[in-house]
Amino acid sequence: MSLLERLNQDMKQAMKNKEKDKLAVIRMVKASLQNEAIKLGKQELSAEEELTVFSRELKQRKDSLQEFSKADRLDLVEKTQAELDILTVYMPKQLTEEELTAIVQETIAEVNAVSKADMGKVMAAIMPKVKGKADGALVNKTVAGQLS
Repeated sequence: MSLLERLNQDMKQAMKNKEKDKLAVIRMVKASLQNEAIKLGKQELSAEEELTVFSRELKQRKDSLQEFSKADRLDLVEKTQAELDILTVYMPKQLTEEELTAIVQETIAEVNAVSKADMGKVMAAIMPKVKGKADGALVNKTVAGQLS
């Protein structure tokens, strides 16, 4: 089942259960997916493109959550956290720290990286492997730790 089909089913269920917050988040994500399809001039997005849109939505909410926390806006923190919880259900299982470290070490060996100067090469090679499965900041931190 594609992500869009799953979103449609969950949207219908949210309507039936009168879950307004969940319904709003699903509609927002569906709109983002449709906008991306229009931007790319396609009828349907590939699974990878859908994942890219979802990752972008998650990152926006995580950034907002940090800003709202800094500003002591607890009402917005709670709302944004609820949106994040709904969105994470649709993401692939996240890699553990050990799995990520193993992938980083394997990629460093593949590209023959030896110092922090090779960080760009490693990041370019590793990001397609962990797309949607690990946060970019965590990947960056792990790569930097392995190269130092």
